[in-house]
Amino acid sequence: MKRYLLFTATIFLSLALLQPARAQETKAQKKAEKIAQVKSWMDAQSYVFVAQTALPMNGRSRNITPDYNLAVTADSVVSYLPFFGRAYTADYGATKSPLDFKTKSFEYKITPGKKDGWNVTIKPKDNKSVQAMNLTVSSEGYASLQVTSYDRSPMNFNGYVTEMKAKKSKK
Repeated sequence: MKRYLLFTATIFLSLALLQPARAQETKAQKKAEKIAQVKSWMDAQSYVFVAQTALPMNGRSRNITPDYNLAVTADSVVSYLPFFGRAYTADYGATKSPLDFKTKSFEYKITPGKKDGWNVTIKPKDNKSVQAMNLTVSSEGYASLQVTSYDRSPMNFNGYVTEMKAKKSKK
């Protein structure tokens, strides 16, 4: 009876010790899959930066809703981001954020990051306010966006990159 209890205890103990090894293996697999996904989005130039935090040059950081984003495709850039900061010159009666625009005329440059990831520079040609948007993306999808303007203080955003959702066709 003692041998039987010792045998079952040994089996349970060895199974309990093998579980963390499996968990580590699945974590590593999930991380590798995420890195491959982000790389495919960046290579295809089809992704959405979802902003979570806005960091104006002067003032406090603000958590923002996930509705604010920057959608990038090979032929267009759609920016729907808030602006909190100082305007040096602005249109009289303007109610729309200067970071809320669509463009098909832009320069796009992507370079590998220092560690893993990418540095993306987007320069809209037909926007009179935004000078450049610098997006730094990690290999796991975390990202930060720095927006410099001609007539406003700089803005920074922290968030993540996700897959571009396919638009539903209207019948």
